[in-house]
Amino acid sequence: MEKDIVINNKKYKLVKEYKDGFDKEAVESLLTDYFDDFDYVFGDWAYSKLRLKGFNKADSKKVTKINNIEFLDKYIKNNCAFDCKYFLLEKEDE
Repeated sequence: MEKDIVINNKKYKLVKEYKDGFDKEAVESLLTDYFDDFDYVFGDWAYSKLRLKGFNKADSKKVTKINNIEFLDKYIKNNCAFDCKYFLLEKEDE
């Protein structure tokens, strides 16, 4: 299922997608350098609007309780609209 993607001159892998949740144009319009410090970018759709959130690997020096990728399923359950479209991008090493 992994798919290589380039957004704003950065390489990502689409590692998870639910209900065709990935829309490259929408992601490009929202993905800023704020997300450069994260290992993953998660996107979910609610009321036809895309929200992005950064996550880090559990062994990252930058990981915190709220951005640990190991808690992604809990985040989806507690913070996303029920049965919404979503995707997960993993940043490629440069």
